[in-house]
This record gives sequence, C-alpha cells and structure tokens, in this order.
Amino acid sequence: MDHEKLQNIVTGLLELIGEDPQREGLLNTPKRVAKAYEFLTSGYHKKIESVMNNAIFQEKYNEMVLVKNIDFYSLCEHHMLPFYGKVHVAYIPDGKIVGLSKIPRIVEVFSRRLQVQERMTQEIADTLNTYLQPQGVAVVSEAFHMCMMMRGVEKQNSSATASAMVGVFRDDARTRTEFLQLITDHNI
Repeated sequence: MDHEKLQNIVTGLLELIGEDPQREGLLNTPKRVAKAYEFLTSGYHKKIESVMNNAIFQEKYNEMVLVKNIDFYSLCEHHMLPFYGKVHVAYIPDGKIVGLSKIPRIVEVFSRRLQVQERMTQEIADTLNTYLQPQGVAVVSEAFHMCMMMRGVEKQNSSATASAMVGVFRDDARTRTEFLQLITDHNI
C-alpha cells in the first residue's frame, strides 16, 4: 500500500469537508487513516493457501463440524462504512477435515476487504467446498451495517442475514434444519 499517496488523499478529503489538516488534532490523522486502511483491507494481501497452511487432514469423520459466533468486521464497498457481526460455519466431511482455527482465519481473509455481506458469505462457503470437497457446507452471516444505521434509512436496530448452502445443506432439509437449530442454540 502506498501510504504517502493515501495520506495525501486523506489530507485532501479533510480540506474538502471544510477541515484544517494543520489543526493540532488532525496533524497525524492522514498517517493513522493510512495504517487503519492497511489493516482493514489486509484480506487483499492474504492467500487462502497460506492461511490453510497444510492444515487439511484425512479423517473418516462424517458428522457435522460447526464453528459458530465468529466475530467479523468489514467495510461495505458502496460507502466504505463498517459492517460487523457474526458468522456461523458448518461442513460435513467426506474424508477430509481442516484445523478448526482455519475457519475463523478464512472469515478474516474475506471480511478484511471492501465487501458486500452476500458475497463474503458465499466466498467462505466456496473456499471450504473447494479445499475440503465435503458432503456440504453451510455459512450464515448476521451483520449490522453502519451505512443503514448512520445514514440513509437510519435504522439502528436492523440487521441483515445472508446464507450460503452447498451440497447436503442445500439438498437435505433435515441437515439444513439441524444446522439452523444449532446456530440459534445459545448453550455451549
């Protein structure tokens, strides 16, 4: 990332909105914004192969594996405002499993980009489906969008849910229902 170029853009933005970039409280703002955007968009620079890091293992297990309540933070590509929430991910192995910590890392890769919730949800499901070739994958994301809360319709209590179902989660209503019941069960 070209920090100097981004800092110049932020300085120009401050001027355009009527601020004085030389005001004491804003002197280091362009530098801080550049660092923040580098972190908030770090998913562009991460490769799924390195995230997986040889953590796929042969295993005969064939029941549902679920990691739920994975926190995520992203930026909507329409307004570059934050949206955040939780992702629930399940898969049913067909000979391969992945280290459990890799699932939140996959979520992190796709959430740390300019995104729409629907695409992010699908990308997570597609990645697990590609790498594991499981019987099925299910992903549900629940999010609050600052672009709906702070501007536009200004609905502070509205949330959005997106889902991606692959394989048995799409084709078998009982499997899908079991997953949906498990992610709404708050007992762990």
